[in-house]
Parts: sequence; C-alpha cells; structure tokens
Amino acid sequence: MNFLKKYFALITSLTVFIVYLFTLAPSIIQIDSGELAAVQATLGIAHPTGYPLFTMLGYLFSLIPLPFTKIYQLNLLAALYTSASVGLFTFTAKLLLDNLNAFNIVKLQKSKKKNKLNPKDESSELNENKKIIFSVIAGLILAFSKTFWFQSTSVEVYSLHLLLISLIIFLLLKAFVKNSVNTFSIRNYWIVFALGLALGFSNHMTTLLILPGTAYLFFNKENFSSQSFKKLALMIFVFLVSLVIIYSYLPIRASQNPHLNWGNPIDIERILRHISGFQYQVWLFSSTEAAKKQLEYFISNLPSEFFFTLIIAVIGLINTFIKARKFFIFNLITFISTVIYSINYDISDIDSYFLLAYISLAFFNIFGLAKVFQMLKANKVNQMAIMLVLLLFPFSQIVKSFPEVNQSKTVVYENYTKSLLSSVPENAMILSYQWDYFISASYYFQFVEKFRPEIAIVDKELLRRSWYFTQLERNYPGLLSGVQTEINLFLDALKPFERKENYNAALLENLYRRIIANLISTNYDKREVYIGSEIFDNEIQRGEINLPEGYKLVPHLFLFKVVKADDYVDAPLPNFKLNFSERMDKYQTALNSIVGLMLVRRAYYEMQFNKPERARLYLKKVAEEFPNTQIPQQLQSLILN
Repeated sequence: MNFLKKYFALITSLTVFIVYLFTLAPSIIQIDSGELAAVQATLGIAHPTGYPLFTMLGYLFSLIPLPFTKIYQLNLLAALYTSASVGLFTFTAKLLLDNLNAFNIVKLQKSKKKNKLNPKDESSELNENKKIIFSVIAGLILAFSKTFWFQSTSVEVYSLHLLLISLIIFLLLKAFVKNSVNTFSIRNYWIVFALGLALGFSNHMTTLLILPGTAYLFFNKENFSSQSFKKLALMIFVFLVSLVIIYSYLPIRASQNPHLNWGNPIDIERILRHISGFQYQVWLFSSTEAAKKQLEYFISNLPSEFFFTLIIAVIGLINTFIKARKFFIFNLITFISTVIYSINYDISDIDSYFLLAYISLAFFNIFGLAKVFQMLKANKVNQMAIMLVLLLFPFSQIVKSFPEVNQSKTVVYENYTKSLLSSVPENAMILSYQWDYFISASYYFQFVEKFRPEIAIVDKELLRRSWYFTQLERNYPGLLSGVQTEINLFLDALKPFERKENYNAALLENLYRRIIANLISTNYDKREVYIGSEIFDNEIQRGEINLPEGYKLVPHLFLFKVVKADDYVDAPLPNFKLNFSERMDKYQTALNSIVGLMLVRRAYYEMQFNKPERARLYLKKVAEEFPNTQIPQQLQSLILN
C-alpha cells in the first residue's frame, strides 16, 4: 500500500500508456503527421512556429535502436509524452489537495494550544487515500477524453505540449504554495517555473494561454512590490535566455540546408516571421462569424469529449469556488483565455487548441469527485461502492472515446501515398496541394524511408512562399532551371508582402500563375508531369489557373496527366488497396471521394477510346471499395454485364 501511495502518479501514467498502446497508429495519419515525423527523423525544420524542442527530442529518440519502423517509434514517443502528462497532472492534483489552505481567500489560523490547523482547514477533511484516489480518477478522466487521448496516437507537437503545459502548471502551483525565498536563490520556484515556461514556448506558442492565470497567482502571492518586480525581471531574463538558446536551433540547422527547411530561418527577419506564424495570422481573429462558429463547435463537442463526466466538472466548478477560491479564479481565467483565443482561430482542425481548456475542466473534476463522494457518504452509501461509482466515470470515457480515437489500423494514408507514387514513372513531377492525405505523408516516405525520392512533389500553395524555392532546388536539382526569371521577379514582388508593407497583389498573382505554367512547360520534355485532382476541380475548371498553350489533362489513376497530343494515354489498372478504416473520419471520407471520382473519370476516358473492358475494371473497383461514389447512369451497364 505504501508503494501505491508513493508512486501513484507513475502507476497512473504507466496504466494509461498501456491503454494508449492499443490505439497507437502503425504509420502516418492525416494532416501534419508525415511532415513532423520526417522533420524529427531528419533533423529538419517544421512548419511555423518551428517546434525546435519537439524536433530535437524526437531526433534523439529516433536514434534509439528499437525493433520498430521509424514512424511507429515516433508515434510511440507521442504516447509516452501524453501518458507522462497524465501522471504529472495526477501528481499536481495531489499537490493541490494537499495545499487547499494556500488557495483560500481567508488564511486559516493555527490553534494556539496544539499548533495544528483549525478543523476548518479544507485539506484536513480529506485523508491521504482519498486525495490520491480523487487525483487518479480525475487524471484518468482527462487521459481518456477524446482530443487528449488522440494526441497519443501519432506524431504531433501537442503530445509534447501536453507534457510541458502539465509541467508548467505543476511548477506554477509549487511556486505559489511554497514560501518565498531570496530572489536569486536556486530554490526560488518562480525561476524554475520561468525555465519550464521557456520549454513550453519552445514547443508551442499557445503556451501563452497560461500567462493570464499565471499573472493572477504571481501577484496574489508576491504582491505589487519592488521585490516582486525584481523577481519578475529575473524570471523574464531566465525565460528569454532559455528561449533564445533553444530557438537558435532554427538558424543553425537552416544554414545546413536540410531536406525540410520550412521558412528557411537563416536571419532575424525570417526567424521572427517563422516563430510568429506569419502565414497563419490571416485566420486569427478574422471575424465574429468565425468566432461564433468555433464557439458553437466547442460547446456542441464538449459532450463527446467528457460524456457525462461534464456533470462532475459542473459540480466541481462550484465546489472549487468554495474550497479553493484562488485556484478557482486561476483555473477559470485559464479556461476562458483558452476558449476566447481558440474560437478566434478559423481553422478546421481546431480541437487541439482547446486542450488547455479541457485540462482546466479536469482540475474542476477533482473537486467534483470529492463533492460527489461527500454527498454519497452522507447518504450512508458504502465507501467501496462509492469508489466503484466514481471509477465508472473514467470507464465511461474509455468506452465512449476508444472507437473514435483508435488509429491502430490506420494505414490508408501510407497506402494512398505509396500507391500514388508507384502509379507514376521515374523522375515524374507532381503538382498538388493535398497536404492532409498525400504531401505531408510523402515527406516521410521520400526522405526517411527513401521511397521514390526521385519524384518531384511540388506543393502548389507553398509556391507562394519565398523559402519554398530553396527547398525545391535542394531536393530536386534542376526542377526550377526553366523558371528562374519568373521566380526572381516573384521574390522581388513578394518582399513587401512578407514584410507587411504595401504590395502589388495583381502582380504577385500574375507572376505566381506564370511560375506554375512555366514549371509545367519547362519540365514537360524532361519528365512526365501530373496534376492533383483538387487543382483541376478548384482552380483549372474555374479559370483561376490555366495550363500552358497546347497542353491538356488526361485522367490517369489518382492524378491528371499533362499531355499535348489527343492520342490514347495508358494508365495503371486499379490494383491498389487503400484499406480505409471501418469508422471513416472526415479526412478518410474526403479521400475516399477523391479517389472514387478519379476512377470514374478514368472509366469515362477509357470509354471515349472504346475500351469497355478496361473501363469495367475501374468501375468495378469503385463499386466494391468506393460505394459512396456515384457511378453515372450511362456507365452503370458496364458493371451489370
């Protein structure tokens, strides 16, 4: 029993880790997974804000000789980060329950006779066992909430973010409950907290959401005095020095021209642009309509995150106000700050930005569990029965969240990327912007597994960024040789835009389209050129992008092939297997639609050249594996025969 009491947080973390292994992805998944895995494995530079700490730790972990694929090993690291954050949360919860007196508005007085805390001391109402049990159960509720759990399934910066934000909260509460020491003492917990804060900022800038609540606790503890401002100045100094040291990775590594060199942050201008997330700022605080949409999503999504444990959080909200008023204020400030910031970020994959709000709810759960225990005990319910009832809350989380977060059989993005790359000949060029399903994944398979590395993959949207041309030339020498004049003109016109100065939007757009057209024409005789279906559907058909004069598109297998002649163009038969998950999320559903439509287009093309047998093979594939894709009536007879 003493062992359990001493190592309850570690045991909780290990238990959670074992459960997480059952939902761990065997390969890359959607969105940034492939890019981030490639960045870690090759020691590259990721998309803004660069994530230097995440990259360096991942690279070191990837060097450990484990009997796994590199991607599985890095996914395993995400599970380790996330489960460790649960253990740290649990430990912090116990620290909070041990020091309730420090968070009361009115300080509790000690008895003059026995020098003991007054019976009104709230922490004395809970014995050691109860504190541990409530902390562990609250940790398990958080661990198995949907978005939190999902961070453990694959490579993502948010897994490390969860660990670091949990560490920051622990250090903050530790600094708050401990007595003040000399400002320059190594025992000054505020200085240690400043170091932890720097680690958080070196991984993800949303660490800033903890600052409003931090300011409240700091000045509540230290007051507004010259001594407190000296301490604050030292904290800022430690924070900035630590941050600069870690972020120095970006220019150092960029100067070595790695495969993935997002932003090419080799000078102060590019460094600041990269770590500030300049290219994403257009979606931040964009409109009240966007904020309303994201707020509605947050509220409607809460039940799927916490199921009926939301009831415990509501009870805990009230009980925290009563038992630990200062912590209630800190936690509420943190929750509100997170929600306000996140709803004003107009992106589709917004869930991870609410993680700190979910952690705040988990802290309220601690007090909710204590109150429910007290209420059931008052009704003379057996104590063992009460504990079983409380354990039902995290168990319900597991039952509800498991099928939604389970990535253990997700191989569709690997299969799609490899099948697509295998469908084109050696040294082909692919122009696309299917980041979520293909381009991000291709970074991992090309640069880490060395699968078809000679195929030049060009992200159409990144052609709008000055740094991207350096990366393309480094990875595919000679690809840009025929468009260097247009690129130089474009880069000159782009400078004022990237510096937030007045710029000529029409000129930029014209040069951008010229680069795309000339990239196709100047490479056509050197390599086969392919274009993603999304470009055809969203830009070419609308006239926003035009092919060079005399060129046309032919539906190939997954892509359109650029050709000049009207002759029949052969394509691979649909002998691939993508293996979509039984429960397809919005990304797999979209990918299923993209591939199914391309197969129908290819069948149409075969019929134009009077090749019904080949057309039938494509349509049969659609009917068997892409049932949600509508087959036009004029082609349906081919499957029936």
